[in-house]
Amino acid sequence: MDDEIRRSGELLMRKVAIILSLATALAGCATTPTGLPPVAVTASAETVPVGTANADAADDPAVWHNAANPAASLVIGTDKKAGLHVYGLDGASKSFVAAGLVNNVALVETPGHGVIVAASNRDNPVRAAISIYRLDTDRAELNFLGKADGGEGEGYGFCMWQKGDETRAYSALKHGTVIEYRLDLSQAAPRSEKLREMAIPTQIEGCVVDPRDGTLYVGEEAGGIWRFAPDETQGEIVAAVDNRYLVADVEGLALVTDGADGGNLVASSQGDNAYAVFSLPDVTPIGRFRVAEGQFGSTEETDGIELVAGNYGPDFPEGLFVAQDGQNGAEAQNFKLVSWKAIKDALGI
Repeated sequence: MDDEIRRSGELLMRKVAIILSLATALAGCATTPTGLPPVAVTASAETVPVGTANADAADDPAVWHNAANPAASLVIGTDKKAGLHVYGLDGASKSFVAAGLVNNVALVETPGHGVIVAASNRDNPVRAAISIYRLDTDRAELNFLGKADGGEGEGYGFCMWQKGDETRAYSALKHGTVIEYRLDLSQAAPRSEKLREMAIPTQIEGCVVDPRDGTLYVGEEAGGIWRFAPDETQGEIVAAVDNRYLVADVEGLALVTDGADGGNLVASSQGDNAYAVFSLPDVTPIGRFRVAEGQFGSTEETDGIELVAGNYGPDFPEGLFVAQDGQNGAEAQNFKLVSWKAIKDALGI
């Protein structure tokens, strides 16, 4: 009986070994999806690493344009474990403000309240907040104004739009709801007034607003890019994850305008370390690029991005693209700065 038990045990172990071997072989055959081959560009500068080391910390950038001295423009970037950094275009740190668990950041220039910088705040995972600051452009410092309500759920994506005298904020909650607010900055403490609520099927990441008319674009990580017309609560998916232009996750979104309805929409195709470029107004795919290693490192696993057109000094004569770098060698995560002209030339735009 003991021999039979031993033989049965040996047979069972051999079967288990075979199953494990087959599983390993099948896993080895699996491939990570990759999209169409991207053209390569290199960064002209990079920021110093964020303060939180050995963690997924850097996330999203925003850019302020210094019209009087474009090369003195500023980049605001989130350390989502700690707060907000202000950088120069050379990547040097100008200032830092402890802000808690801030995820995405955006800014607008208002007619009455200066440059307003706001970020999605996830200190409370069941009730989002919007952390609001005024940027002191002379001192490159952020002055805290207060927090406004951001909706029920975990704060995640965030974008803004200045509609005349009104400051609009879009709180993209992790579970898939987007709430548009009107920010009241006239009181001692800022307040948010809910205007509309939208939803997409699964987890949200970045968002961006077309400043010409308020059209909202939202990234669904596993699904693609959604578009919501002004004042509408029902959206449409305009660029799906297809493993050609977009490889999940879809992360940051950025937009530059051209004329009445033209321009480009850019998305972080995080799944294969690339960026997809679409033409407006029809969101037609026109190419992909990656940030390759050059004088500065490459970018991988990008979360947030920003794209601004115009003169930003000799290194960025036609605009600036900023991308979070999720794998910055042995250093903590940071942001890479790329010439928009170099990207356009590489893509033939």
